[in-house]
Amino acid sequence: MRLKLLTGAAGALIALGAAAAPVIYNNDVASGEAAFDETIANAGGTLHTLALSGLASNAAAWSLPGLTIRATDNADRFVYDDYNGYRAAGRPYAIGGATISIAPTTPAAGSGLTFTFSTPINAFGLQIADWATCCTGVPHPDTGAPTGSNLFIAFDGGATRLVANATSADANPGNRDYDGDGHIDSVFTNFVAAIDDSRTFSTVSFYGDGLGEALYAGGTLRWSAVDPGSVSASAAGAPPTLVAEPAALGLASLAIGGAVLNRRRRRR
Repeated sequence: MRLKLLTGAAGALIALGAAAAPVIYNNDVASGEAAFDETIANAGGTLHTLALSGLASNAAAWSLPGLTIRATDNADRFVYDDYNGYRAAGRPYAIGGATISIAPTTPAAGSGLTFTFSTPINAFGLQIADWATCCTGVPHPDTGAPTGSNLFIAFDGGATRLVANATSADANPGNRDYDGDGHIDSVFTNFVAAIDDSRTFSTVSFYGDGLGEALYAGGTLRWSAVDPGSVSASAAGAPPTLVAEPAALGLASLAIGGAVLNRRRRRR
């Protein structure tokens, strides 16, 4: 079935207790990439991009300039180039390279893709075509994620980040009126990414938990290594597509307000 997203739910699993909260992106391809690129530039990082091409179909691993990609379960994966012909049609929301078909199973984390970089990074994003379906009715047993199908990015040695939750096709950030004709264009593509500037990492894992369903990932990869705290500690670095739990943001605001009040009382 086609991709179905609910952007607002994607912050449910963000670890708020960490010293540096990760920045999460989930948007249509053009908008998501623009926001990610702007954040990297504002942080003084060097952006690297790579449109996947020349990949062997039905392979378990691929060697590319600066990185390798491996199917986490070492199973052969099919490569789908120019998903739905969007790139050939010159559409702005097109996937920018080949996508790799993976099929989530239980446990979901064992059936994704692992990206290993020759130089450590802490910012990573990729394009998504058709993926998963919804709705399971209950949180997934092996991920604890919300109802529906979900996408995850995990940096080695760090927490797994929920970057998308699928509960409704209408909420898909790729579904927009791109040509201005008053009708929603059902494109079913989007860009997801995460930045964890607590340190740098050599490996990034990506997977979904739409068990038994299709998932196409890859396209044009984006990555960088930004200085520790350069994104999370700067309000200017927070992108418009930041996904965060509203309740958690409210609690954070209350905590900050309480600290300010406390300081004022002590000065009296």
